[in-house]
Amino acid sequence: MTEIRYVRGDATSPQAKGPKVIAHVCNDRGGWGKGFVVALSRRWPEPEKAYRRWYRDRAGNDFGLGATRLVQVRADTWVANMIGQHGTRSGRSSGPPIRYEALDECLRRLAGQAAELHASVHMPRIGCGLAGGRWERVEPLIDARLVAAGVPVTVYDA
Repeated sequence: MTEIRYVRGDATSPQAKGPKVIAHVCNDRGGWGKGFVVALSRRWPEPEKAYRRWYRDRAGNDFGLGATRLVQVRADTWVANMIGQHGTRSGRSSGPPIRYEALDECLRRLAGQAAELHASVHMPRIGCGLAGGRWERVEPLIDARLVAAGVPVTVYDA
């Protein structure tokens, strides 16, 4: 079994050959504009456009906690918009917005998608910024869903 590889760098510029998926956590309220998504939007407009369209049309699709959508941004690169956060810190809910169960489901879905693409997965420490999650709870989910499925994972620290 492999393990998560940790590197210093920019998760929007994956350090790998072959197909790549950049994974990140989105909220379930249609908000996009703070945190890692700012870097994504600076590099490619497609992930934000796809997320906003997905949210806008949510009555007729699978948008909601636990859902994952891949958005192709280059011939060999996709961004995984994963709905693993309920609301935002500025909202009225108590506690951090991260929903570990939803993130687990997102990662389960991502494992299958990455395997179909023969892709490695690249990410910042997902769910641990604005979502308020703790890495000691997120890392085991990544190990169980991605690493155990044989998907190479690289986590980027700035």
